[in-house]
Amino acid sequence: MSKETIVAKRYAKALFEVARERGKIAEVEQELQAIADALQANPDYVKLLEHPNIGASVKGTMLKQAFGASASEEVLNTLQLLVERGRESILRDLVTQYSQVANDALGQAKAKVYTPLPLTAEESDKISAAFGQITGKKIRIESFVDPSLLGGLQIRIGDRLYDGSLSGKLQRIEKSLVQA
Repeated sequence: MSKETIVAKRYAKALFEVARERGKIAEVEQELQAIADALQANPDYVKLLEHPNIGASVKGTMLKQAFGASASEEVLNTLQLLVERGRESILRDLVTQYSQVANDALGQAKAKVYTPLPLTAEESDKISAAFGQITGKKIRIESFVDPSLLGGLQIRIGDRLYDGSLSGKLQRIEKSLVQA
């Protein structure tokens, strides 16, 4: 784990505690994700935020102008703190770490499901229920279409990959034939 990830986790835990006290856990997560998406879509803005010759007060003002209308006080204060301490670069890690801290505390897990065709709501619910029993957590599904799978599905929950895809099975068969 990198130093930036460790620092981001500390900030994420602190923000989570504040959000839990105020009953805004999911709201803060959505706001952080929206900010991260906006920053990803505007790499020049990120360069500006991380520029060492721009003062913390100017950066703080920039963040308030950009996100003040859509972000809560808790999120804005955290962003301001990051800027004051010269930690603008950990914002992406903060979003990831906050989601992990929130999911762990709430007994939830995020699953990325890859299928060759789009999932129906019923299929999504079945997958969520089945993997909820396996993990002992409430599973939130994020679905992706990957035609290279040919059939079946792949599910990533945290750092575990459950591969039930046809392409994965073919690769395992090929590997066993090569070894034999």
